[in-house]
Amino acid sequence: MTLTIAPRVRMLVLLFLAVTGALLAGAGPASAHAALTGSDPAQGVVVDKAPTQVSLTFSETVSMNDDSLRVLDPKGTRVDTGKPSEVSGTTYAVPLHSGLPDGTYTVTYQVVSADSHPVAGAYTFSIGSPSETSVSVSDQEAGGGVVGWLYGFGRYASYAGFIVMTGGAAFVLACWQRGTGVRVVQRLVVTGWVAMTAATLFLLLLRGSYTSSGKVGDVFDLDLLGEVLQTKTGAALVSRLLLLAAAALFIAVLFGAYDKREGEEKRDLTFGLAIGGTVVAAGLAASWAMAEHASTGLQPGIAMPVDVLHLLAVATWLGGLTALLVALYRGPADRPVEAPAARRFSRLAFGSVLVVVATGTYQSWRQLGSWSAFTDTRYGRLLLLKIGLVALLVGVAWISRRWTARLADTTTEEAVRKPAPEKERVTASTGTTDTAEQTSGDAKSGSGSAKRAAQLARQQAAVDATRQKRLRDSDTHRFGLRRSVLAEAGVAVVVLAVTTVLTSTEPGRTEQDAAAANRASSSSSSSSSAGDSASGALTLDMSFDTGGTDGKGVVSVDLDPARTGANEMHVYVTRPNGRAFDVPEVKVAFTLEAKDIGPLPVVPDHITTGHWSANGVQIPVAGEWEISVTVRTSDIDQVTVSKNAQIG
Repeated sequence: MTLTIAPRVRMLVLLFLAVTGALLAGAGPASAHAALTGSDPAQGVVVDKAPTQVSLTFSETVSMNDDSLRVLDPKGTRVDTGKPSEVSGTTYAVPLHSGLPDGTYTVTYQVVSADSHPVAGAYTFSIGSPSETSVSVSDQEAGGGVVGWLYGFGRYASYAGFIVMTGGAAFVLACWQRGTGVRVVQRLVVTGWVAMTAATLFLLLLRGSYTSSGKVGDVFDLDLLGEVLQTKTGAALVSRLLLLAAAALFIAVLFGAYDKREGEEKRDLTFGLAIGGTVVAAGLAASWAMAEHASTGLQPGIAMPVDVLHLLAVATWLGGLTALLVALYRGPADRPVEAPAARRFSRLAFGSVLVVVATGTYQSWRQLGSWSAFTDTRYGRLLLLKIGLVALLVGVAWISRRWTARLADTTTEEAVRKPAPEKERVTASTGTTDTAEQTSGDAKSGSGSAKRAAQLARQQAAVDATRQKRLRDSDTHRFGLRRSVLAEAGVAVVVLAVTTVLTSTEPGRTEQDAAAANRASSSSSSSSSAGDSASGALTLDMSFDTGGTDGKGVVSVDLDPARTGANEMHVYVTRPNGRAFDVPEVKVAFTLEAKDIGPLPVVPDHITTGHWSANGVQIPVAGEWEISVTVRTSDIDQVTVSKNAQIG
């Protein structure tokens, strides 16, 4: 069976583009890594007196500008004054105009978390009593739109460039030093450097718009670029560019002077390149660790070095795998990858996998915090997908190790290097034999010009190359290794895409902590827990799952004063992470089974995102009432949840 290279390479490229497009398009806007854990006034609360300020508390420190925190009245007019300021730790406040009239007010915020990701959201509170509002507030997300998609693509390209450049150079230096003279390997490493450099410049330009307006026209705003350069992320990107200049020098020496050295001089240069290359690669990996997940949250002093090790191990494994794939498919026939080089890379990759597993386990524990986060959070579900893909990748790598052990390189290399008999040269076009005497005769019978001689020499070189390639590809063990390495590379492309999305997703630990804080805030804002008649209010929280897309959440019912007669009812619908969102329909019913009363239906009016309200809800007699809420999330998906509470 003859292996056709071009279709396989095209298939790999198409796989790369398809997975990149699907994941980046499906990822949506980058989720917030700093979550809102508290506010004053709280979400949905009705206060008697107009507050003098609005304060927000996040799960970690954030960066703000003049427009990061806004408060809008029912007509959409800003009522905040001055600039947002840090009150203490992770709490930030903005002052309000005095004497604000009654009605429903909307608080919007857009900040940048300590791990470099934009955070946006909104909620409402009321003064005196709720009112209609003209402010349309969706479940806001920052970092979306075209700019968000481009930024995600830039992140993918920077990761891919780092892996190809670092892993390719490590493969050549540690496993296959003859590869420094192979043109396709040189091009691969240089392409990785170019991709990473271009992606870093691209991200630097996009950063200002990505964390603020999200407009394509602001990409080249020099004022925004100046602000970015003063941030931690801007400093990390600039540091990355400086280190890439050092990496360019390393690559020039590796594929230039190094290939020409011999003996002791080459061994000394190998040691120097190994030390210098490790330092530069670790610095590049640190440019991610110092600005993203590892730099904030739990144990940053341990997490950042672990993150650097994780990135270096991934680059050594997957980048070396890419270099091996290119060398096996596109390398010259007279300089194939020898069995010792493949075995050395197999051992290096195995060690890298161990480091990836160890550091990845620590990172997973740090970002999740509980077993339930694996299934209850988006980060956990993505992590499960990545773990499955890595397990598949390790399985394919095990197959590659078996082929490496069987690779009969010595026989193949001798066959490739053995000169062809003078009278049995294989012609490239017809596959027939031609003799050296015939070639010589043709040269003499012609014009004898140098042009004709050069043409014949090129033809003969092509014939020899074709013959050597056929002999190289005839090794079944090498053929099996090429197929398994190609499969590894395909899975690795998907793993890299999932990893890119994962780094832009809110950690499970943060999402669960924020949801718990929001539920606690919602309960405390109602002045009472369920059945606390002394305070004259009732709050019930009920989880629901309609089974459809986006069908999970929490519905909260506030009843005030929770006594017989007329009551004021508020219904709030939030996602599992505590963010308000709208559903097509919410209905409430009250049933008192002990006296065979009900169900008494109530259809509340929609006020704003995730908030419904009804006035004059009549409770005829006191007793333990069943409060049922029907939530419909689509035309066909709905569910009814209920709780009992003492009213009156």
